[in-house]
Order: sequence, then C-alpha cells, then structure tokens
Amino acid sequence: QVQLVESGGGLVQAGGSLRLSCVASGRAFSTYGMGWFRQAPGKEREFVAGIAFNGADLYRTELVKGRFTISRDNDKQMVYLQMNSLKPDDTAVYYCAADTMGWGLPARARYAHWGQGIQVTVSS
Repeated sequence: QVQLVESGGGLVQAGGSLRLSCVASGRAFSTYGMGWFRQAPGKEREFVAGIAFNGADLYRTELVKGRFTISRDNDKQMVYLQMNSLKPDDTAVYYCAADTMGWGLPARARYAHWGQGIQVTVSS
C-alpha cells in the first residue's frame, strides 16, 4: 500500500511562490508516475502537473505552464511542485497522486493512490 503525504502549503500573496512536497512510502515509488491535482471550492478536481516514473516526461495544464514546475527525487521518494507567480485563482486544496501505470498523464482515473491534500491560499 502506498501512502502519500503532502507538505508546504499555506497562505501567500499574489505574485509569490510556494513549493509543495509529497513523500511516498512503499517500495515501488520509482515505477510510478506522479501527479499533482487541485480542487477549488465548488469545482471539480483538476489535473495540474504530472511526471513519468523516470522524470523524462512532464505534463502541465495550460493554466500553469510557465509558472509551475513538477520534479521528483526517486532516491528520497519525493515529488515536488514549485509554484511561482501565484494568482488568487490558484487557491485550492492540492493533492499528490500516484499513477501506477507509470506515466503521470492527466487522466484522473489513472491514479490509484492519493494524499490527503493540502491547502494553498493566494490572497489578492
């Protein structure tokens, strides 16, 4: 069983930066694609960024291109989301998730394991 725990969220002013981290338990982390999703109040959970098991392929929604960067460290079993130039519309609960098929593609159904989520609030 994979457990995922997010950290690094909080309150930041518009234009600021935050770095989210997610640590994974279990032995198969290096075979999983990893993704970050977010859910704002009253909205569907949406894909933000994904990374393949080997870090070679990256995916990001158009809303965050040029501002957010996903990365991973397989030795530490960590995945990160660096968020720059934050906007109030980025306010949401952010979730780390594991794609056991390995590629970190945007489809939510690929992700079998989820963290508990962490709040990010961007003030204007």
